[in-house]
Formats: sequence, C-alpha cells, structure tokens
Amino acid sequence: MSGARLTAGGAIFPRLKALGVDFVFANSGTDFPPVIEGLAEAAAEGAELPLALTIPHEHCAMGMAHGAYLMTGRAQAVMLHTNVGLANGAIGALNAACEHVPMLMMSGRTPVTEGGRFGARTVPIGWGQEMLDQAGLVREATKWDYELRYPEQVRPMLDRAHAIAASTPKGPVYLSLPREVLCEEVEAEEIDAASSMQAVAIGPEAGTLDRAADLLAAAERPLIIAQRGAGDADSFAAFARWVEDWGIAVCSWWPTALAIPTDHPCHVGSDPSPWLEEADVVVVLDSLAPWWPDEHALNPEATVIQVGPDPLFSRAAARTFRADLSLAGETASTLPALIAAMERRPRDEDAIAVRQARLNAAAGRTRQRHHAAAIADAPGITKAYVGHCLGAALRGRLSTVFSELGVPLPSIERREHNSWFQEPHSGGLGFSFPAALGAKLAAPERDIVATMGDGSYMFANPTACHQVAEALGLAPLIVVLNNSEWGAVRGSVAQLYPDGHAARANRMPLTGLAPSPDFTLTARASRAWAERVRDRDALPDAIDRALAATRDGTLALIEVETLPD
Repeated sequence: MSGARLTAGGAIFPRLKALGVDFVFANSGTDFPPVIEGLAEAAAEGAELPLALTIPHEHCAMGMAHGAYLMTGRAQAVMLHTNVGLANGAIGALNAACEHVPMLMMSGRTPVTEGGRFGARTVPIGWGQEMLDQAGLVREATKWDYELRYPEQVRPMLDRAHAIAASTPKGPVYLSLPREVLCEEVEAEEIDAASSMQAVAIGPEAGTLDRAADLLAAAERPLIIAQRGAGDADSFAAFARWVEDWGIAVCSWWPTALAIPTDHPCHVGSDPSPWLEEADVVVVLDSLAPWWPDEHALNPEATVIQVGPDPLFSRAAARTFRADLSLAGETASTLPALIAAMERRPRDEDAIAVRQARLNAAAGRTRQRHHAAAIADAPGITKAYVGHCLGAALRGRLSTVFSELGVPLPSIERREHNSWFQEPHSGGLGFSFPAALGAKLAAPERDIVATMGDGSYMFANPTACHQVAEALGLAPLIVVLNNSEWGAVRGSVAQLYPDGHAARANRMPLTGLAPSPDFTLTARASRAWAERVRDRDALPDAIDRALAATRDGTLALIEVETLPD
C-alpha cells in the first residue's frame, strides 16, 4: 500500500492482520461509521485483512475470541460498542483475565466534540454515552488500557497492545477509539510492516530450576496438582511421559484445561486430600486454588513448588498457598526445561518402580469407581452418565469438550491436548456456548461439544449464539443439562449449612428455575437440529444423531432432563 492514505478507522484492520490476528469479533454501533467505512476502504485497496465478523451480542463476541485463542494460541480481537458494549463484554474480560487469555479489546468512545469537527456528536446518544472513565469498566480485568488521541497512533498503539497482551503472563488489553480520531487520515505505507514491539516471554532462573529438579529427583512421594493444562501439544505429551517415567502422582483438582489423559497410570483423579497429606514435594502447576484449605491438609513437612506464568497469581489479593520455590514462565517452555533438568539427576530405579506400581493401582481404582458411578442405575439421567455417553461417542475422533457446570471430567474419557476445557474460575457464566463457536471457527476439523447447565445456557444469550452459528455455518454440539435449578448455588448452600433450613426445605429459596423453557425451540428458531431426551436408554442414540448432524454442517442441541447434582 505504498504511498496510499487511509483513515485511522481503515488502518485498524490491516494492522491487526499484520500482528497475526485472525478474527475480529464485532458488535457495531453509532460509534462505528469510520470503522465500517474504513474496513470497506481497506478491502477496496486490496489490503490483507482479518476476518471481520458481525456478532449480535458482546458476551458472545468475547467468548468466541476466548475459544478461538484456545485453538490457535494467538490473540484475537473484539470490537465493542462504546461504554454499553464494553459493559456487556466485561464478564468475558474477567474470564479472559482469570485464565491468562490474551485478547485485544476495543470499543468506540462517544465523540468528544459537539460540533465543528468531522465525526462530532450528532444524536442524543452521543451525550448519553459520555463517561469520565470508560476504561474503568474493565480496568481490573485488563493488563493495559489507553484512549487513542491522534490518528497516527493507530499502528504503534496496536503494536503495543498486542505485545502486552501476549507477554507473560498473558491477558486482555483495552483500547478506546474516539470517533473523530478514526475519521482522520494516516499514511498507509508501513501499515503491514512487522510489529515494532515484541512480546516478553519470561523463564525461570537457572538456579531455581536446578533446585526444583533436585527436590523432585530426591522426593519419595512427589505430587503435581494441575488445573490449567500442561502448555502446548508438545509439552502436554512430554509431561505425560515424564510423570510416568518418574512415578509422579498427578491430581486434577477443579481443572479448567486437561493436563494429562484421564486414563494415564499416574492420574490419581480430582481429590488431592490423601496425596497432599503424605507428599514430601508438591508441584502446583498453574493452579489458582490448588486445594481447599479447610478440607485438604497439606503435609507440613512438604516443600511446595509453584510453577506457572504468574506462579503467585498477583491479581488475587488473598492467595496464601505456600510457595517455598517459584518457577515463573509459560508452561509450554518451563515444563520442558524442568524435565530436561530432571534428566541430569540420578534416579533410584527401585523406589521409582514401587511408586509407579502404587500409582497405577490407585489410578485404576479411581477410574473404576468413576466408571461404576457413571453407569450405575438411577431413576433418571445423571451428568456423569451424559459424560460417559459423550466419551464413548467421541472415542477415536479429534474433539474438544467445553463443560460449564456440565459433564464432570472424571466421567468422560479425554486423552489429547486441547480436548477438555471447563468454565474459568472467575465464574462468568455463559462461557461455553460462545467459546465452542469460537473454537469451531478456528478449528473446523474438530468435533466441538459444549455441555452446560440450563442456567448457563440462558446466560449465554442463546438466541444471539444460535444466530451467529447459522450465519457463519458453525456446527458444534450443544448439550443442555436441564435440572431446572441453579445446582451450583444449591450445592454451595448445602455445603455451608448441611442441616440448615434451606437444605431441609422442599424447595430451596432463590435456586429454582422452573418452569423451564423448551430450549429446543430456541435452537430451532435458527434452523438447528434439536432433540429433548428424558429416557436414559435413548441418550446414546440421540448423541450419535446429533453428532451426525454437526458433521453435516448443522448445529445440534440436545436438551437432557437431568437429576439434581
């Protein structure tokens, strides 16, 4: 584009493409005229552009960007409508921040001038959307925010935003875009040049890494608690080989991503209690809350090693899990470095063999217990049974399952990197449906399944999600586990007050969602395949029919009437 000029609004999209952004998920408003005109202008000039997608609700846009990142490993972009759109996107920002997901958030800013300048305010909304601190809506959830002041800042500020988002620890950033600035012109000559600013990737200090390797090599009862996966595909595979080779127990306490195959001989399940009580070295692998302090007792003699992009989780004001040693860095690079350091340590082969046999037996018993619970006769359909049926239907297929208060991980067979994600610990509901859409967009070759409770489905703005799926030809399988209540809320109340009035009540206050809508009709409004299942024996065939529909290019929804948790 040598010698050409573009409006600042038109420069945004080719610059994002040069930075490696694949998708821009956008919900437009009255602040968007220079953005829309600029996009058309850039396309007419032959610029390389990311795929710009119209998403009719910001929560859906944020979830799709999150899901697309999980599949690609690259930060995606979201464009929101001034302050009101930013408010709608705030839950997605909280989810992304909690999970260290990089994302470029942008929203228009109502014009700052009332006349006399191109792009100035025209209609009452220009006054009604004025805020003293628009970025304050998401500042706690973002690593960096800025308001564009001049059109020539488009390139350097997008470079800076992208580099900060992708730096360790990763996370969302926010750029505010005043309308008048976007209407002005900039030189387009360098708009597709390489980034002027590179992301920062930190790694553990060599001495600390060696100390961690010494401790693990000498440990008699080592334990790893992993919540957020094991890095990329290579480090995921290396991690599985390493823990088996050394006989190290791995616990998946409240995981948000799969770190190890569910049938791995060292995967001792989701309960850390018996292993924490005896462990002499505990590795906390990228785990925000690695155990429940009031219920799980850590061996007071144990050494605790915290490992992750931000091993002390500095965003959490109160997080006092011990950290006798901390290894900071992206898991995909820190794990291989630790594994390599361990290879240089002496091994007690006899002790390792004893550990391996013990872990294999314990892991086998845990799998058998969960399998028996999943297939046990029940008066209705349990979430565990749904997980069991899904695992069987997906066996041998490249697939990803998102679970948001849906099927529990112990019930479903999962073996591969990126094959399992659970709702972020931030608790921003409505995550799994749009995340599944983003994942399917980025990885169309995969079977993508999202399982969720009925409350989570309603929080996802399902009409908007179904519209997007039909418009873009995205065909995941959506499984709504309908127990007509806020099961997580009821469980939390019963946990704190097991003998209280609410637990003894026929209907616990503020938890019921009856009468339930017919969610299949919501799906069918957008021409999706939909079926309701009440009979346990009918579920496996329904899942097969639904997956066949998705493989033919049609989103499928199964509403399963499930028993209370």
